[in-house]
Amino acid sequence: MSYISPMNKDSYIIKPNPLDPRLTERVSGIDQTGAKIDTSVTVERALTIFLNGQEIVTAMTIGDYPDYLAVGYLLNQNMLLPDDVVESVDYDEELSVVVVRTKRKTNYEKKLKKKVQTSGCAQGTVFGDLMEALEGVSLPNTELRTSWLYALTHKINTTPSLYLEAGAIHGCVLAREDQPLVYMEDVGRHNAVDKIAGWMFKEKVSPSDKIFYTTGRLTSEMVIKTVRMGIPILISRSGFTAWGVELARKANLTLIGRARGKRFVALAGEDRIVFDQDLDKVEEESSKHRRKAAADND
Repeated sequence: MSYISPMNKDSYIIKPNPLDPRLTERVSGIDQTGAKIDTSVTVERALTIFLNGQEIVTAMTIGDYPDYLAVGYLLNQNMLLPDDVVESVDYDEELSVVVVRTKRKTNYEKKLKKKVQTSGCAQGTVFGDLMEALEGVSLPNTELRTSWLYALTHKINTTPSLYLEAGAIHGCVLAREDQPLVYMEDVGRHNAVDKIAGWMFKEKVSPSDKIFYTTGRLTSEMVIKTVRMGIPILISRSGFTAWGVELARKANLTLIGRARGKRFVALAGEDRIVFDQDLDKVEEESSKHRRKAAADND
């Protein structure tokens, strides 16, 4: 399914709205000199997700796209299957509850008792055996041109975002070649991933020619969720964990980290990379658009 024209400068289908008054609050305080300041801070809210009649999890989220978050979370926990028929997704803003109803009867009581806390910030969890997600996986041999990589990261870094407005947030982007398509933000990077997974499921978007970008670390959880979505390329401006690299190699996922300005490091799936960009024509990253991860983990 194609969503964009190659000549479309603003290729986003969904992008951050940092001016949405629901997502930030103004708070007064003082700075390092003792001077009074007034600044924006990110709002987080509790959202409880139900699958049919069963309560699954309460996640802390900024509160936008609760339907995509709920569907994507259930998909990435293997509670909602790719061929499931979703009959409805109902969100009650007053109760902060979203209910996903499927044609298939579900009961995940035993699975809910066997959960593994992961390194994802906030409420990240993976249920059951982590390795199940990689068994029998065959990701497509989609190429990644370095010219796309540099153009894509520049577009993402210069897109107005909630991070640049208030900070304390992660971003994830679904892209095709050098065009960003869907840009989601949340207090936990796993929530941003799940929103994109939910959008892809509801819109029936093929993952085979897509690229996934995240501002967060390339952990085992990020690798597993990307593989579960069927996306062959994962890029981050931040660093790696050893298990994330091991799982990416096992799944033949192209794993690229520390992607800032002219620099990047690939530790898995290097065969997909086509070096077609003259580095002398690539600009270094401007401090004006530097994300949090630039000062965080390498």
